Amino acid sequence: MRGLTALLTALACLPAAACSEAGGGDTLERVRAAGVLRVALTETNPPWNFLDEGGRPAGYDVDVAREVARRLGVSRVEFVGTDFANLVGGVVADRFDIVVAGQTATAERGRQVAFSRPYAVNRIAVFVRKGDTSITGPGDLAGRRIAVSEGTIQADFARTRVPGAEVRTYRNAILGLTDLAYGRADAALVSWFQGVYLATRNGLAVTAAGPPLRVCALSMSFDRHSPALLRAVDGAVGDMIGDGTLTTISRRRLGGLDMAAELRGTPAGRTG
Repeated sequence: MRGLTALLTALACLPAAACSEAGGGDTLERVRAAGVLRVALTETNPPWNFLDEGGRPAGYDVDVAREVARRLGVSRVEFVGTDFANLVGGVVADRFDIVVAGQTATAERGRQVAFSRPYAVNRIAVFVRKGDTSITGPGDLAGRRIAVSEGTIQADFARTRVPGAEVRTYRNAILGLTDLAYGRADAALVSWFQGVYLATRNGLAVTAAGPPLRVCALSMSFDRHSPALLRAVDGAVGDMIGDGTLTTISRRRLGGLDMAAELRGTPAGRTG
């Protein structure tokens, strides 16, 4: 609990300074008046968020976003699909009100947007082709062709922490994993949940290798001049953790995982 408390304190510092600069109306006032919350998703990140067989947004992020909107007193949710690399810019340009798409709060992003308390914990894994024993974890990535989704912390890691890596960027993880399966990349850095889901669903001969590259706490992001929205979203997420709602959603969407327990545990607080 101490670790998670420290994480929440650190995340709160990102938007707090920015909120003091607020010069316009709070996003919460506007969305309540309009009766609609515009939520950004990539729509290509299962089981977090994706389009179902009917073309409708689905997944953990979608269920969480709808529940948060309800608790904010907003009756309608409008999902906006975009690439991961455009999430921060879209908030700044007011193309949507909030991002619920598996973002990690970083100092660089925090200079442009505000972040909520974590609503999920994600494990980033190294995926390789099945049968490839030359890569057993992050220590074997030097000089390799590494597939990543543009705009992610995995892309930053590959560019700055892997000596001699040939970093290959893609619009989404399925494209990177497909290139990996066909030998056009040596490894892919992907969410463990997402990689397993996509490999199974699409029959890709790839598998996770070694321990997680990183364990990340995921937050929602929105306009940095909206302290009322920050307080309301944080309160909604806290209530969802406490009343069992997040447990129900995650067990349904994430293979039985209790995300509330993950968020209460010290690993997320220690590494997020």
